[in-house]
Amino acid sequence: MHFELAFVLLFSIATAVAIAARYFKFPYTVALVVAGLVLGTVHAFEPPHLTKELLFAIILPGLLFEAAFHVEFRKFWKNKLAIHSMAIPGVVASVGVTALILSPVVARWNFAPGFGFIHALVFAAVIVSTDPIAVVGLFKALGAPKRLAILVEGESLLNDGTAVVLFTLIVAVATGSTFTVGGAVLDFVKVAGMGILVGGGVGFAVAQVIQRVDDAMVEITLTVIAAYGSFVVAEHFHYSGVIATVVAGMLCGNWAAHQGMSPTTRVAVASFWEYLAFALNSVVFLLIGLEVQLGSLLASWKPILAAYVAVMVGRALVVYGVSGLLRFTSERMPWSWTAVLTWSGLRGAISMVLILGLPADFPHRELLVNMTFGVVVLAIIFQGLTMAPLLRRLGITGLKDVYQEQYELARGRLGAAHAALASLEGMRRTREIPADVLEQIERDYQQKVAAAEQELSALKQQSMRFHEEEHQEAVRRVLIVEKESLLKAYQKGAIGKEAYEHLIADLDERIARADAAESHTPPAEGASVPGAVGT
Repeated sequence: MHFELAFVLLFSIATAVAIAARYFKFPYTVALVVAGLVLGTVHAFEPPHLTKELLFAIILPGLLFEAAFHVEFRKFWKNKLAIHSMAIPGVVASVGVTALILSPVVARWNFAPGFGFIHALVFAAVIVSTDPIAVVGLFKALGAPKRLAILVEGESLLNDGTAVVLFTLIVAVATGSTFTVGGAVLDFVKVAGMGILVGGGVGFAVAQVIQRVDDAMVEITLTVIAAYGSFVVAEHFHYSGVIATVVAGMLCGNWAAHQGMSPTTRVAVASFWEYLAFALNSVVFLLIGLEVQLGSLLASWKPILAAYVAVMVGRALVVYGVSGLLRFTSERMPWSWTAVLTWSGLRGAISMVLILGLPADFPHRELLVNMTFGVVVLAIIFQGLTMAPLLRRLGITGLKDVYQEQYELARGRLGAAHAALASLEGMRRTREIPADVLEQIERDYQQKVAAAEQELSALKQQSMRFHEEEHQEAVRRVLIVEKESLLKAYQKGAIGKEAYEHLIADLDERIARADAAESHTPPAEGASVPGAVGT
């Protein structure tokens, strides 16, 4: 079958699955994998294979950039300790713990004679990176805390790069290269650090161009260059393309989009990347199902089950360990969240591609491939289907009360109407449109503002939570304005260094208290969230 026809079929199947999943309220990514398994079993058609070239050249940079583009840096940085702990030392610990659990089990049950610790390390390095796509959508749909989604997505953005670097180092050792702890650490720092520099450089350059042009199509193209260019450049010099793309995405989404793009362009760019992410996700999850040889997996069900248990135990130990250490910091989280973080560690295409990239003569390659494919499929289907019941069971979902959706709609309408009125005022000042035309439009929008404000006022009487949220948001914004004003006064010489440092320290303390209050916003009336500390 021609390559082009195969992709047309893939998108047709993905569209049908998306419609069916929406109708039956079934997780879309899980449905794609199941559909792929069924089609692969009956050999309906010959699909393109999920190769490293396909994943790295087309799929991975787009998915990583889209996710990083929409991550709010402020929220990411507020959780930097938790995210970096799980994504870097946490990944290293997960690899070690998983290998320590798996290697004696394989030896004890004689699944593969000669299967040693180094082979278990290779498998562990392949399987530790997580893919949050299947669960982040559920978090949004079920009203789970935003901070929890940031933790899951932030960890995944970083741990892919850590896992790829670790896998490369471990395979090199397994194939006879010399190994020293100092050398491994240095290699890791070089590959990851240079990835950050490459991503920062490409992202900065693209942001500078975006600030100097005002053309939606050109600016969309520039973000595509940032996504794929940062990845290609970093990989060309044997640095981490994953980390480079993540850094470029965060720069474009948090700086270029707000400083250099008009509102219309931001909408166009966001729509483009939303569609591209949908298309790439559809292809990759369908190909995961099509790539799996079900008969081979069933024949290896014992080592696959042992590997799955080892992976889950290893992740649980690390996540609960990190969570325990965070109890002594401002980034502490409830134990119920720790359970969700453990269970949300689904595996995806990058694990399958890495394991397929092993040399053909690598010892126990077939077993390692089967174990990886089996764990990926089990995680996507089993954990993907049970995530929503787990969230409900732990009381983490359902935080939105009966008025939440109405409140969000009214806030959205009010914000949009105010933005429109501001635009009309700008037209009045520049005399672009005749005043008599603007007056009628202004009256219409003023009526919309009045209606939205009246609706918000009524909703606040039903739930005090909305008033508290708005109060916390206003306090934080005012404090940031104070801080910016102090900085300008110090730079102009209006206040001295000692006064500036004293006032800034006081402001930082007040901002920290405001952040803590925002993170400790109580759940809506009637919702039970054991130990919840964040939203």
